[in-house]
Amino acid sequence: MDVGLLSQYLANGVMLGLMYALVAVGFTLFFGVLDVIKFSHGDVAMVGAFAGFATYGGLQAAGVHNPVIQMLGVVLVSVAAMAILGALIARYLIVPLRGAPALNTLLITLMLGTALRESVRLFFPDGANPKPFPRLLPAGSLEFGQFTLRADSAILLAAGIAVIAAVHLLINRTKLGLAIRAVAQDEETARSMGINFSLIVLVTFALGSGVGAFAGVMNGLYYNEINFGMGLLLGVSGFAAAIVGGLGNIYGAILGGFLFAGLQTIGAVAMPFASAYKDVFAFGAVILIMAIRPTGLIPEKNSERV
Repeated sequence: MDVGLLSQYLANGVMLGLMYALVAVGFTLFFGVLDVIKFSHGDVAMVGAFAGFATYGGLQAAGVHNPVIQMLGVVLVSVAAMAILGALIARYLIVPLRGAPALNTLLITLMLGTALRESVRLFFPDGANPKPFPRLLPAGSLEFGQFTLRADSAILLAAGIAVIAAVHLLINRTKLGLAIRAVAQDEETARSMGINFSLIVLVTFALGSGVGAFAGVMNGLYYNEINFGMGLLLGVSGFAAAIVGGLGNIYGAILGGFLFAGLQTIGAVAMPFASAYKDVFAFGAVILIMAIRPTGLIPEKNSERV
């Protein structure tokens, strides 16, 4: 195979892995704290991408043309807006259903995802059609012998790794992270030790949704296009990554993200009509892995989950 083409497949697989890992981390945080699956998570990432797109339009209209300022504005507004949206979803939809059957939460978050998609399609200007996401990153490339890496891919790769590292440090090296882990481990004991359970839930959902928004913006910057349906596949792929890695384990979510993207890349390289069959190959492989390892590759360490 041509080395240049192989390098493109490799770079694409790594970028997809980062996006899926970021989305999977959100699913893991939600499940770890409240034992819920928030099926609207992918659509929140999509809304985050559209919020970034709208921010870029606003900055352009205001006469701000510096790409660095535009990039910072797009990312900060997108992440902050989706963090607030995630906290509102937790406060008014998830927490009130804690005593209800788990299927109720699944249904309401599934319907919420559909509502978010249709709202963007109907109310965002020309929302039914794909939008060209602004090219805010350098357009050059880095040469390593026969291996070529786009400059924007390198920047996005570094940024994605930095976000994952920041979440890791937050969860494992701060008092807030300790409180999140305590609530995930044992809610009643955490409450008895003075931890504000409601606040931790809101912060966790804000954190997961903000990270998902970053994945949505990353998707737009990498492919230079967004559409109202992008969150559906992004959410399903991120959820598959979280499951195959081990739902409830952040390291498993990261591993699952790269594994799922790797399976898609293998499918694209090895199978005919790659664009049509790579997802079928990846999901088929996930089904096989789950049949062999039902608890995921890195199962959650908690001895009991209700």
